[in-house]
Amino acid sequence: MSGHATPARGAAPAVVVHPDAGLLAEAAAARLLTRLIDVQSVRTPVHVVLTGGTVGIRTLAAVAVSPVRDAVDWSGVHLWWGDERFLPDGDPERNETQAREALLDTLVASAGLPAGNVHPAPALGTVTAGTTVETPEQSAAAYAVELARYADTDDADGRDASAQVPRFDVLLLGMGPDGHVASLFPGHAGLAAVGATVGVHGSPKPPPERVSLTFDAIRCAREVWFVVAGADKAAQAAAALAGGAVTDVPAAGAVGTERTLWLLDAAAANG
Repeated sequence: MSGHATPARGAAPAVVVHPDAGLLAEAAAARLLTRLIDVQSVRTPVHVVLTGGTVGIRTLAAVAVSPVRDAVDWSGVHLWWGDERFLPDGDPERNETQAREALLDTLVASAGLPAGNVHPAPALGTVTAGTTVETPEQSAAAYAVELARYADTDDADGRDASAQVPRFDVLLLGMGPDGHVASLFPGHAGLAAVGATVGVHGSPKPPPERVSLTFDAIRCAREVWFVVAGADKAAQAAAALAGGAVTDVPAAGAVGTERTLWLLDAAAANG
């Protein structure tokens, strides 16, 4: 897994601890809305990468009911995913399905988010460019094409733009008890994948087939935010923050070019 044994360059991570998972989700939602408003004061469009998981979806649900929600110009926001479970469209286990139910359907219906600004990884059995998507690799390839349509290729700041993805303003991530992020698992080949996306097989967490952004893509984000809750995450959060090897603690390799922020509940911080 050469090339990913140590964390990439980026700002030293900051850590904010909240008392419990519920307050963590509420605070992360407020922080995200504030960030979107701030970014829109200087540039548009804004690109955000969403995450799934219990706390990730609770964060989106908190955005949906926030009084600050409508201060964002959602017509200028594009939404992506860091990874997706390779399942049929509408499957309740897909991150996309859960995100739509928690927030996105509401934003499209009543807050001005264009449906075309929501960019999911193609689901199993969908037709893309005249081809039925039957494998994670096909989904990953089609997703890479969509990402490249919005790519920021300006490398004047020294950023490697070879992944051909947007310059994500905020990239949200959860973390598993094994230290995985997106669908990049310890010891798996996806850790060394190049380009923007990778098809994943043999995930230790079901379902076994997934689509994920690569580290190349993640590291193009201006800001990477972890939203992590639970005592079962504490040891790996501590290891990632201590700069552990990416092959053992993939979360250590997810860094932003401008900021890396760990939002933890007290249990996850007690490592």
